[in-house]
Amino acid sequence: PVFSGMNGSAIENFSCVIYNISFMNCTWQAGRDAPGDTQYFLYWQNSRDDDVMECELYIKDENGRNTGCRFHNVRIEIEKAYFLVNGSSKDSLIQFYDEYIQLYTIEKLMSPSNITVNCDEIKNDCIIQWQRPQISHSKIDNCFRYEININYK
Repeated sequence: PVFSGMNGSAIENFSCVIYNISFMNCTWQAGRDAPGDTQYFLYWQNSRDDDVMECELYIKDENGRNTGCRFHNVRIEIEKAYFLVNGSSKDSLIQFYDEYIQLYTIEKLMSPSNITVNCDEIKNDCIIQWQRPQISHSKIDNCFRYEININYK
């Protein structure tokens, strides 16, 4: 594809993370060769059935340039979400950046909850129980693996 705009003006190091079940942060850096007045705008589409939406809450750097976006009430769909960041400048055309992301791959899982430990000194054993972390895209337990580190003091 032919990308109009000045080489090196598109954003770099785009990444997103989902946390606390339904919050998402996306961040990026200004293009290396982007003019100083370049401002960036993020648009995304969670699934093909959803409308394309602009970021509602930008993260800004000290110069007031948009370098990220905060989202809330994010749903993880089966298909990939589409992200596009374009820019504008008085001096030149700015290249856009786009990417498709499978949202479940960027979800940062919460830790297990309601952890209980019951030890029986006579039988010399302990039962440790917990609830799996909440995740937004699955009710299935079989994708979880747990590791327990026991330290004797």
